[in-house]
Amino acid sequence: MAEKRITPVILSGGSGTRLWPVSRALFPKQLLPIAGDQSMIQQTVARVRAGAVFTDPMIICNEEHRFLVAEQLRAAGVEPMAIVLEPVGRNTAPAAAVAALRLVQQDEDALMLLLPSDHVIRDEEAFLDAVEVAARAVLDDHRMVTFGIHPERPETGFGYIQKGEALQTAGCHAVAAFREKPDQATAESYIRDGSYYWNSGMFLMSARQYLEELGRTAPDILAACRTAADEGRNDLDFFRLDAGAFTACPSDSIDYAVMERTSAAAVVPVSMGWSDVGSWHALWEICERDADGNFQQGDVLTARVSGSYLRSEGPLLAAIGLEDVVLVATKDVVLAAKREHAQDVKLIVDELKSSQREEVSSHREVFRPWGSYETIDAGYRFQVKRIVVKPGGCLSLQMHHHRAEHWVVVQGVAKVTCDGKEMLLQENESTFIPLGKTHRLENPGKLPLHLIEVQSGAYLGEDDIVRFEDTYGRS
Repeated sequence: MAEKRITPVILSGGSGTRLWPVSRALFPKQLLPIAGDQSMIQQTVARVRAGAVFTDPMIICNEEHRFLVAEQLRAAGVEPMAIVLEPVGRNTAPAAAVAALRLVQQDEDALMLLLPSDHVIRDEEAFLDAVEVAARAVLDDHRMVTFGIHPERPETGFGYIQKGEALQTAGCHAVAAFREKPDQATAESYIRDGSYYWNSGMFLMSARQYLEELGRTAPDILAACRTAADEGRNDLDFFRLDAGAFTACPSDSIDYAVMERTSAAAVVPVSMGWSDVGSWHALWEICERDADGNFQQGDVLTARVSGSYLRSEGPLLAAIGLEDVVLVATKDVVLAAKREHAQDVKLIVDELKSSQREEVSSHREVFRPWGSYETIDAGYRFQVKRIVVKPGGCLSLQMHHHRAEHWVVVQGVAKVTCDGKEMLLQENESTFIPLGKTHRLENPGKLPLHLIEVQSGAYLGEDDIVRFEDTYGRS
């Protein structure tokens, strides 16, 4: 490996709607154990563990996911160099610019490895070998390197990279052309040609060189990112970009903003068991399947079913006499599709967005920095939630204008503050929080606190919260 260490920059700003309904805006696929026991972002950081080759990673993520990302990194034993929060998504070119600006402040010659947080790589040794080749091309040939995946089929869902002349660094080529997602006939011609590779969306480059090229090809992006970084601020364990400056930044990908417009672009072809897990069909392809070609997870029963992806996170899922389908059941949604049409889940997601349905953004179980809550029943002027507070977790000091709450402790110990008075509640004990009273819930114990909350009132929305104090810096 090249002598200089490389900083992994993990891009985790996506919403993962192509794997809806399991992946949703507030809990996207990179934070879920979609393809293994660990979440996808945990798998990504595990590939680039700090050591002789890599520094601690930098994470670029949506501010709404910040506590989930931080908790998952902690659970994986990873202490990031920084977690940078985007107020809005602006694609990969601005995210890379923000990372590069921070890195050159520490080291003008810093190398950064830009990695999506939601890809699967089954051959990690091949991945590390490709990174070594790319690092040599960056240092010796002053190239900006992307990774081209040897195509396994004429895929129309990926962009392609055509390799050009071989460079001084063995295993690396100049980029002859970037190609958009092709139609079937064009994709087949690429496979026959043999010089085309799938565009993986991963890059290794000098942070300084990226900023220089971005300043030449997209100076408006660089200027907005520089302002957003300069006027940003630290917030607990996070760095918040200035919201106004970053929101005003044009949205563009690294490919369009820089790589297609620079003479320094290079590609390292590699086979490493890669998948962007861009659809239920793609996930079915990489999963271990039974003799009938089925993948099953959860409470699933089948009879005469083949070539299918079947997953239940709630009710019993029973399927009979089906071929090549995707059946996914969560606690609040059932998705049924032919595998070949799995990409069209975006049509359903778009309809949900236009109808402002909650199912597009959140599950019934919603995670917070202090724990989670799940709505288990709701009706006219009432709502019932199951609340779990982590040991040491503390909800904000708050009040509601439109609802009262009744809390029943099911497991653990609750410390309750109401109108300035404190009390401890044990299992099977309860308390009433009248409308308009200032209150707080804490878990002082060493085990999770489970309680049932019954809300009653004229309006029960989550936006009926007035916060006075909050451990986690929420407004």
